[in-house]
Amino acid sequence: MDSKVPKKKKEDQRTTDGPQQPENLLLIFTRNPELGKCKTRLAATLGDKKALEIYSFLLAHTAKITQDLKAEKRVYYSESIWQKDIWDEAIYDKKLQEGSDLGARMSKAFQCGFESGFKKIIIIGSDMYDLDTADLEKAFTALDDSDYVIGPAEDGGYYLLGMKLHTPALFKHKDWGRETVLRDSLNDLKDARTILLETKNDVDVYEDIVHIEAFQPFLKHNRS
Repeated sequence: MDSKVPKKKKEDQRTTDGPQQPENLLLIFTRNPELGKCKTRLAATLGDKKALEIYSFLLAHTAKITQDLKAEKRVYYSESIWQKDIWDEAIYDKKLQEGSDLGARMSKAFQCGFESGFKKIIIIGSDMYDLDTADLEKAFTALDDSDYVIGPAEDGGYYLLGMKLHTPALFKHKDWGRETVLRDSLNDLKDARTILLETKNDVDVYEDIVHIEAFQPFLKHNRS
């Protein structure tokens, strides 16, 4: 009879404590998919319509790889928050980017996340066909043994940034969109525990997708 007592205590403890807040938060930065307002460098080669189709394809891929991730998820829109779009409101908390440039907007999103009580926060964009769910899980796990995690992009930037403490300096004095961003960010973190993930290709220009099979349906009418 006494052997049942510990079990009852455990059940009481679980009931009274209630569910705990998740520690992990994923931030997804996205542009509103509007004609002529997204993937402008890609549009320079393929035109606005094709660029929008490709970006919509990338958005769908990003939703697919993040929807079942064991973390809270916030989607940050560039222009305005859209209802009933690809981002299911039962899964994603919708926010609007705030700040004068990309660095300020990312910094604000991290700040809000840490103020909400999250312990590990990672940010990604929405133009990474090379990214999958396992990569995101690996990034959160990396923060168990480090303070920062970075996914280097082939163009000299990064496709993922994660941290356990809001670090405003990481978002200042950067020439966003240039090949110096990763180098300058790593210089900011030279004395910190940082893990680098596998280098991957993000989608910005025609050359980023021309040899990838998944994009061929978008390109077949553009071949000379």
